[in-house]
Amino acid sequence: MSASIAIETPSAAVSPSLAGGAAAAVHGTPREVLSFKLGAEEYGIDILKVQEIRGYEQPTRIANTPGFMKGVVNLRGVIVPIVDMRVRFALDEVKYDAFTVVIILNIAGRTIGIVVDSVSDVLELRSDQIKAAPEFNGQIDSAYITGLGTVKTGDVERMLILMDIEQMMSSAEMGLMDVVTH
Repeated sequence: MSASIAIETPSAAVSPSLAGGAAAAVHGTPREVLSFKLGAEEYGIDILKVQEIRGYEQPTRIANTPGFMKGVVNLRGVIVPIVDMRVRFALDEVKYDAFTVVIILNIAGRTIGIVVDSVSDVLELRSDQIKAAPEFNGQIDSAYITGLGTVKTGDVERMLILMDIEQMMSSAEMGLMDVVTH
């Protein structure tokens, strides 16, 4: 049985400017992000999208799904698809160890899990700590990167790649959301 860490997030009565993430940071409201590691890089996602953090457990594989789709787990009666972010980003060999965790997200009314190497911190970033993301071609579509955050701990400064996890997980290429037709 895996351990679970519940993340307390503000109630649903959050102001639209705070829920806007990058827009909130631009307007001076601090932005809270959960930082996690994939390989040598550190990423940040909006804490309001995080439901909980769980230890990694082997999901049940589903046939004919993309390689990054590890399978599904039963989370208190809800079937949750699990995406391995190292595989999704085509990073080096995937190793699962005691630090590997699954971040359970609430994305567009669905519950989705992402496997990451480790979780670092919940950080509050001010607008002066967030810079615009550069345009580049890579494994991560730049449309999913909302900016680069800098955090100084003592004399050490580290950079976070800030992601729009909702846009990424709800994209057609991920295949996790129902297609809406009009």
